[in-house]
Amino acid sequence: MDSRLRSVGVLLAGGVGRRVGLATPKQLVEVAGRSIIEHSLAVFEAAPEIDEIVVLMTPGYADQVREIVARGGYRKVSKVVDGGESRTESTWRALRALGDEECNVLLHDAVRPLVEPRIITECVRALATHTAVNVAIPSSDTVLVAEPVADGEVIGEVLDRSRLRRSQTPQCFRLSVIREAYERAMADPGFASRPATDDCGVVLRYLPEVPIHLVPGSEHNIKVTHPADLHIAELLFGLPAPVPPGDRGALAGSSLVVLGGSEVAAEVARQAAGCGARVRALTAADGVRVADHTSVAKALDDGGAVDHVVVAAGAGHTDGLTRAGGELLADVVGSAHLGALNAARAARPHLRGSLLLLVPPGSGAVHESCAAAVAALTRALAREWAADGIRVNCVNTGSSPLHAAQTSLDILISDLSGQVIDGGVDAT
Repeated sequence: MDSRLRSVGVLLAGGVGRRVGLATPKQLVEVAGRSIIEHSLAVFEAAPEIDEIVVLMTPGYADQVREIVARGGYRKVSKVVDGGESRTESTWRALRALGDEECNVLLHDAVRPLVEPRIITECVRALATHTAVNVAIPSSDTVLVAEPVADGEVIGEVLDRSRLRRSQTPQCFRLSVIREAYERAMADPGFASRPATDDCGVVLRYLPEVPIHLVPGSEHNIKVTHPADLHIAELLFGLPAPVPPGDRGALAGSSLVVLGGSEVAAEVARQAAGCGARVRALTAADGVRVADHTSVAKALDDGGAVDHVVVAAGAGHTDGLTRAGGELLADVVGSAHLGALNAARAARPHLRGSLLLLVPPGSGAVHESCAAAVAALTRALAREWAADGIRVNCVNTGSSPLHAAQTSLDILISDLSGQVIDGGVDAT
């Protein structure tokens, strides 16, 4: 019997986006192909430590969130509740929606869509021995205390940066602790005129005897508040995730189709077979050209269900656009962008695990435009196929077929999806 307390993630999404300058709540704005709130939902949904999710949403927009939840298959979401006019009022409404059973409560700003799974894991772990936990990072800036003077402000004090931390979320508590703090706050006539800016502030003021343990946060765990934050978040989502090393023996017994006759394709097929996978290598010599959807579809139809499909067709292009003839352009685009589209469309009916698109090394306008198109396709397909458990990733292969193949196998056995990985070069 599992005796651990259940852990509930509460996404506080009651803001209206005034500082971002938008007519709709900022948590519904799309960044990196998804609404901000859906990025946050996805992290908490995937966290094995989280048992339940409750969403506090700006009044009038709860139905939109319910549609996102239904469309994305976020099964842990139990309630979508209207938020309040302030952060503290939204938290108070969430606490009342959680019932009386003791649990761990992780209160998270929904507009921090880049929260890392590691942070959630460490917060829940810390709650095993602490009743209040906050996420924070060291301040990289010197913080000043300003003093007003007749013509403006002057420095009154320079704080000791070594002891300063920037608070993030989730802010985490035993339900009984945070509820008692809020009950005292709501009973205090002076609270409305001097509200706390966050939940730790409520505990610190009304339960000063409860220590608040600190868990390391992340510089990437930004709060989308101002217009520039939307662009920063977009760039941060574009950074490739690290590929976790794994036991490639996990491929043993799995079925793998490798499309393409490149050196990387041959190396992927060789290494996968060496790990015990059942590999089918399909090349132009077999009558399978990725630029021709019919030939790809027929070959995959003949093979039936498959765990993984790797597309590694075509060679890289390095000449400038003006030096590329029409036939060469058609070949490059056909084997890269069109080839990825054809392979994905033909593979989907048979695919059980993942699709991996490999972009050959190259440079110049033709190569860069194809690489960007395949990267965009990767992210879009990852979103479209996520509900069916199909993962889609991309590798910019670099100059070493050996290293690209090793990276490819590590991606196949990982849980990554929607990632565009820079394969780099062989470190050896």
